[in-house]
Amino acid sequence: MITISDVSARIAGRLLLDHASVSLPTGTKAGLVGRNGAGKSTLFRIITGDLGAETGSVSIPKNARMGQVAQEAPATEESLIDIVLAADKERAALMLESETATDPGRIADIQMRLVDIDAHSAEARASSILAGLGFDQDAQLRPASSFSGGWRMRVALASVLFAEPDLLLLDEPTNYLDLEGTLWLEDYIRRYPYTVIIISHDRDLLNNAVNSIVHLDQKKLTFYRGGYDQFERQKAEADELQTKAKAKNDAARKHLQSFIDRFKAKASKAKQAQSRVKALERMGTVSSVIEDHVQPITFPEPEKQPASPIVAINGGAVGYEPGKPILKGLNLRIDNDDRIALLGSNGNGKSTFAKFISGRLAPESGDLRLAPSLKIGFFAQHQLDDLVPEENPVEHVRKLMPQAPEAKVRARVAQMGLATEKMATPAKDLSGGEKARLLMGLAAFHAPNLLILDEPTNHLDIDSRRALIEALNDYDGAVILISHDRHLIEATVDRLWLVNNGTVTTFEGDMDEYRDLIVSAGKKKEEKVEIVVDGGTKAEQRKANAEKRASLAPLKKKINDLEALTAKLEKLIQALDKELGDPALYEKAPAKAALKVKERGEAASKLADAEEQWLLLSSEYEEAMAS
Repeated sequence: MITISDVSARIAGRLLLDHASVSLPTGTKAGLVGRNGAGKSTLFRIITGDLGAETGSVSIPKNARMGQVAQEAPATEESLIDIVLAADKERAALMLESETATDPGRIADIQMRLVDIDAHSAEARASSILAGLGFDQDAQLRPASSFSGGWRMRVALASVLFAEPDLLLLDEPTNYLDLEGTLWLEDYIRRYPYTVIIISHDRDLLNNAVNSIVHLDQKKLTFYRGGYDQFERQKAEADELQTKAKAKNDAARKHLQSFIDRFKAKASKAKQAQSRVKALERMGTVSSVIEDHVQPITFPEPEKQPASPIVAINGGAVGYEPGKPILKGLNLRIDNDDRIALLGSNGNGKSTFAKFISGRLAPESGDLRLAPSLKIGFFAQHQLDDLVPEENPVEHVRKLMPQAPEAKVRARVAQMGLATEKMATPAKDLSGGEKARLLMGLAAFHAPNLLILDEPTNHLDIDSRRALIEALNDYDGAVILISHDRHLIEATVDRLWLVNNGTVTTFEGDMDEYRDLIVSAGKKKEEKVEIVVDGGTKAEQRKANAEKRASLAPLKKKINDLEALTAKLEKLIQALDKELGDPALYEKAPAKAALKVKERGEAASKLADAEEQWLLLSSEYEEAMAS
């Protein structure tokens, strides 16, 4: 059990946690969510002991090992596999001692302990983790110094995963992963045997990898069972009940106050008036639901869309050095209403292709044709460094419309989703999300017909990502999207292109099929029509799967029963909410209203239990089918 009790903390004089408490059972996989700047990373620092709390304490089981990705792996000449193996300090120390130990008893103890910790399979486990994060066998043997900082962050992540701490803390781990690495990590966390707390704004990760949500809001911590979708529904229901309770409380207080005001001056009613005053004090107040407003994002509509195709490539090849194309054999077209996501591991050429389409890289061979008067807007995360640090958003926009009055300039900044108080803030003092909004707004400033977004979500929280989804769906132009956020892809695009093996091809499946392709055993990129599995053909494997499903039929029945119970309870809660939403019920039949409130609470509790059971049994069924 990890217990956070009555914790308060400030950063630079700003109170982020105010007597916050939460308890997590051992083995919990929790997503820590909340707005950017709410204090999630501060809470991590308090848990690790890097920051002291003003009040309260954090209780962690004695001798529990804690692990987090503090910084990227150092740029040494040590190979990646050796860096990861060294993360298991006990194994490394025992292996070193085994080379020099001479006492037979000690040698036996060392070997026994190495067997206990499964040390002899360590290299295979380390290699598997590195492979999942995008390093092939050759890359694993190369020195860390030959990789960029982003790739060394993956090595640091691999190291902490290999060490398998009892409490694993991950702060936005997908920010330096591609979609393929994110899908692998999602599956790994779901199967991780110990406690995990992960800060993430990736909705799919929070739905598929964790079994609970800890919400940091209004300086308090609240625990919810289930994934992010369940949390969102539970919170909406709780907010609705609180709003109704406040309305009821306000009405009752108004009624009492009216009596007090009317009769407090009358001697004959003095006692009754005083009694009402005491009743008013005992009643207390119900606080309002505080809603954090998220600024919308708006992309200007193209004045006129050119005829399709707006981009046509025939035999195209592109690269950075003559004679060494990164991509070749490109035969593609983009129409004026296309919504395309580029899939493929980092390093395969997705960003190269985006630069090629946008005109930032010239074709090495072949033909690239763009529609006349085609306007292209291009956003990439590295362009955040192009913002002028000392200039505020208004000054950045004014350069693009120098003759416009101040009101129009500020209106354009507002369309980018930047609040009034941020308009005069220098770019260097904006948050990462605010910089991303500004840069996206600048990229789309001239109403492009084609909008190219390369990892736009790295600094956006979940609500801002929702605003981006709405903006893209409202936008009439074509879109090319590179993102590790599967939810964003599924919500905004209708075509998938795979960048792999030095070219770009259409991927005919959907995101579920692509996920299966990435996470499946061996991660085979291309499957033969007749695959042999443990000596059997694909037909035989289908037969084996059918037999497996039959053996799991009782478990499947329990899952189906829980689904039926969940639907029944949800229907009951909806009916009760409709009844409880009628103010007349409280006036005409207060006793009945109280019973309905109690019935609603019991139904909500049963629903939460049913959903938790469904989650556990579904996970058990999926793992059994996958094994």
